[in-house]
Amino acid sequence: MEGRTTLKRILDIARWAPSGDNTQPWRFEIVDSNSVVVHGFDTRQDCVYDLQGRASQLSIGALLETIAIAASTYGLRVDAQRRGDAPDAQPTFDVKFSTDTEIMEDPLVPFITERSVQRRRLRVRPLTLTEKQALESSVGVHYEVKWLEGWGNRFRAARLMFRNAKLRMIMPEAYQVHRRVIEWNAIYSKDRIPQAALGVSPPTAWLMRWVMRSWARVEFFNTYLAGTFIPRLEMDFMPSMACAAHFVIVGRKAPESIDDYILAGRSVQRFWLTATKLGLRHQPEMTPLIFAGYLKEGIAFTKKEDVKLFAVSTAADTCKLIGDDLVRAVWVGRIGEGPAAKARSHRLHLENLLVSDGAVHEYR
Repeated sequence: MEGRTTLKRILDIARWAPSGDNTQPWRFEIVDSNSVVVHGFDTRQDCVYDLQGRASQLSIGALLETIAIAASTYGLRVDAQRRGDAPDAQPTFDVKFSTDTEIMEDPLVPFITERSVQRRRLRVRPLTLTEKQALESSVGVHYEVKWLEGWGNRFRAARLMFRNAKLRMIMPEAYQVHRRVIEWNAIYSKDRIPQAALGVSPPTAWLMRWVMRSWARVEFFNTYLAGTFIPRLEMDFMPSMACAAHFVIVGRKAPESIDDYILAGRSVQRFWLTATKLGLRHQPEMTPLIFAGYLKEGIAFTKKEDVKLFAVSTAADTCKLIGDDLVRAVWVGRIGEGPAAKARSHRLHLENLLVSDGAVHEYR
């Protein structure tokens, strides 16, 4: 009984791992006092940002790393093995816990629940050498961090994010995602992104909510009233300029398999928790990487020809910014010193994430 209680405590902390749009693509099955099955699932069926399941795989990797970090509090070693016979869209992991007297509590444990996305402006104070060394060490031997620092790189990154935001806002497939994942008039949300965490002013948030009631209204505003300009300025360009640096986490080799993306997610989580420990804030900037990858691999992501053409243009900008590292890139973001986010996504209660029969109950 005590073993199961300990596992629940570990999972209660681990559920705070990050996931795209707060999708939390996992369910937990406690098998016995020493083992848990993590039933993962991806959102490729209804999310244009996850058509190959890679965004969810990164999240599941972050979850597994968080389980290992949380388990260190109890002197437990974690071994996670993916089931080879599980469908790609439902990666499943057998997670075993064993006592190890050499395991010390991971210094990142206190920051698991504090870690969050900060979409608002950060200080432009450059990162110190000590901060950069700690972040570079956090990603492990299979990855390295490439820094995009200085005014010129911040401007190029801001221009890319500004243009890529337009791609998201003129794409009907993305509209369906945005309409589903934003919880309006909220500071916190258990399973979505609260309005207050979007990083826009109250008037812009009010207008966005009104416009997003229908795709026809979105198209009209985008076509005749420059409807994307102010949201892109507030959510993308200005925050991209107001930070210490942008960065890219790249693998020693190009990621290909599910296991590659799971490993990358584990590395990203340690980077993010280390940043939080240092008092730094982070915002992922993944959509340029995602759409550039779709184009490279011939993945159809929209039915609108004008959107496809614009995507080609933004992908070219992504290539210019990241360069030859693009094929090995697994994560892109901005970072800097700043206050913790006052509004943020919370998580479903552990009871809502536990399953007893191995069934994965999606909630979207």
